[in-house]
Amino acid sequence: ACFRLLCSLLIPALFLSGILCVCLVVLLWGIRLWIQQRKKQSTSAGTDGKQPLVVAFFHPYCNAGGGGERVLWCAIRTLQKKYRNVTCVVYTGDRDATGEEIVEGAFRRFNIKLPHPVKFVFLEKRYLVEASLYPHFTLLGQSFGSVFLGWEALLKCVPDIYIDSMGYAFTLPLFKYLGGCRVGCYVHYPTISTDMLSIVRNQDTRFNNAAFITNNPLLSKFKLVYYYFFAFMYGLVGSCSDVIMVNSSWTLNHILSLWRAGACTTVVYPPCDVQTFLDIPLEEKKSTTEYSIVSVSQFRPEKDHPLQIRAFAKLLKEKRLGQQPSLKLILIGGCRNQQDKERVDNLKRLCVELGVSNDVTFRINIPFEELKRHLAEATIGLHTMWNEHFGIGVVECMAAGTIVLAHNSGGPKLDIVVPYEGHITGFLAENEDNYAETMAYILSLSPEKRLEIRENARRSVNRFSDQHFEETFLLSVDPLFK
Repeated sequence: ACFRLLCSLLIPALFLSGILCVCLVVLLWGIRLWIQQRKKQSTSAGTDGKQPLVVAFFHPYCNAGGGGERVLWCAIRTLQKKYRNVTCVVYTGDRDATGEEIVEGAFRRFNIKLPHPVKFVFLEKRYLVEASLYPHFTLLGQSFGSVFLGWEALLKCVPDIYIDSMGYAFTLPLFKYLGGCRVGCYVHYPTISTDMLSIVRNQDTRFNNAAFITNNPLLSKFKLVYYYFFAFMYGLVGSCSDVIMVNSSWTLNHILSLWRAGACTTVVYPPCDVQTFLDIPLEEKKSTTEYSIVSVSQFRPEKDHPLQIRAFAKLLKEKRLGQQPSLKLILIGGCRNQQDKERVDNLKRLCVELGVSNDVTFRINIPFEELKRHLAEATIGLHTMWNEHFGIGVVECMAAGTIVLAHNSGGPKLDIVVPYEGHITGFLAENEDNYAETMAYILSLSPEKRLEIRENARRSVNRFSDQHFEETFLLSVDPLFK
């Protein structure tokens, strides 16, 4: 009797599910046809009578002025130089600036001049991808928010080729299956990584894994299940991409593991403005009255500035035992908001606690010329972020002629601070003691030996030039234009 009852319920349920699936497929196909019809009505032929190929970049924060934006403008310039019959579109939420102001800002910040105009599509719902809107389940909230933002973008302009250049992978199936576009992406940092899964699994306390979760086994298990579910979803949407570009070997390893689309995935190093720093004259630093150690990074928690200050304090304590040249730590970085300013205040308090406040200088939001001057005068360039996905700041330090001491992980370990033609280009460390010991070792080297390392580092950074980016970018996106 129970079996007959189960069958009598199961068969209608399966039938109903089948009908719903068919209805969903028909609805999605109808939406796709409607979107294609809108596209035909909105496109017009160019001056040569041919319809231009519309290439759209999804970059809601295109006016931010960071490394990701440099990639965007270099990519657009590269396409405009290579293809004549291409119209480049940028989906942006920067409604407080005009298109002309955004292009002017790109030229002022990055010295990138575009050969042809760019069309901007201004989005009204950018708040949907703000982390502050989702105090809990932030990854999931932002990802689903990006789908709604992507839908707004698709309704306003249907491109032929869609490239997500900011890491909103959940928009890829939307443009591919509903928009009928060829889709590609440039991944600066995986939204979730296998490292993040291991942190939660091992109950490690980090800036993105609060102590109250690590101390509660039940909450840790729940978060792990949530992360695995999100990683599965992230893998599904990412694998929709026809072309996948990643910025480093570290990002490549994670994307291959999560998206499993190795055939269409390539490493395209971000374009660093190395030439500007290579113009700084390289010479032996004979002066031994003062050594400066410089750190260049935004004041964000993952950059781990407290580690820099603690390692410097330890170095200073050991150095003061003998008559050594004076040492100075200069922390250079950008403050984006009030939280960043509070972080700087906490760092200053840490300097007071460790008795090094007179030896540590904070330089916030400084002009580019001042940054160049500090790098030209510095002996060591310090970088402490664990699993930095690439490390543009590390490349800039090497190009400027400082001896780099970076974290033994991520992009610096796998791509940047690696031997060049068998010669040392810099140093890596992992903890407070490592950093203090390595800084002491670098300072103990003769000026001639330091010059040799600096020259090796300079020669190695041509791999990260604008020209190299253009070549690898064009090779990677070529399938989208066939």
